[in-house]
Amino acid sequence: MSDTIIARCEAKGLRMTGQRRTIAQVLQQSEDHPDVEELYARASKVDSGISIATVYRTVKLFEEAGILDRLEFGDGRARYEDAERDHHDHLIDMQSGKVIEFVDPEIEVLQEKIAAKLGYKLKGHRLELYGVPLEQD
Repeated sequence: MSDTIIARCEAKGLRMTGQRRTIAQVLQQSEDHPDVEELYARASKVDSGISIATVYRTVKLFEEAGILDRLEFGDGRARYEDAERDHHDHLIDMQSGKVIEFVDPEIEVLQEKIAAKLGYKLKGHRLELYGVPLEQD
C-alpha cells in the first residue's frame, strides 16, 4: 500500500473536508477493525465537532469509492478496514469478539487447488474462521 487513504480519496476526486480528513486519518492509523461507533469515538477526540452522522456518511462514501472494505463477522456490527491492506484472513473469537488477522501459505495453496479442481482460476477470496479459545488447564 503506497498511498494514504486521504491520497486515494483525492485521486478518486472525492471532496476532502477537514472532518473527512480526520476520519481518513483515524482509519489509516487503525490496526483493528473499527465499527462506526469506534471510529466516531476516535475521530471526536481529534475534532469534537464531528457528528456520528458525518462518520456514517463518510464511511459509506469511502466504501462506495472502494477505499474501505466492509466486514461483517456475525455480531451485528459492520466493521471497516483499508481496502488496500495486504491480503490476510480473519479468525474471530466468538467469546470476546476479538478479530485476529493471519496469513497461512498452506491455506492459500489449498484454495488455488480447490478452484483449479473445480475448473476455476481464483481471483480473490475472503476467509473468516470463527472459534472459541481452547481451554487451558
